[in-house]
Amino acid sequence: MDLYIYYKVSGAASAELAPRVRALQAALTARHGVAATLKRRPGERDGFQTWMEVYSRVPTGFEAALAEAVHDSGIAALISGGTGGRHTEIFVDMEACA
Repeated sequence: MDLYIYYKVSGAASAELAPRVRALQAALTARHGVAATLKRRPGERDGFQTWMEVYSRVPTGFEAALAEAVHDSGIAALISGGTGGRHTEIFVDMEACA
């Protein structure tokens, strides 16, 4: 199972948020052995960037650990709440769907 989490970030908050998200991902990788990446769409729209955190091959219970880590990190305060906050999509390998 892979998690794709996207959200809006103001251009002004991006410099402060990026190192926090990378630190959060490094800690989750060390603790849970997941592969984590941080991506964003090129450019900005109306002063906002769209970011995406990707967590590959997550173990059972990882979603709860991720929610706790996000809460503890304080990154939610830097994500634009007015645009809906964090959105999680879950995908599984095609073989797992059969």
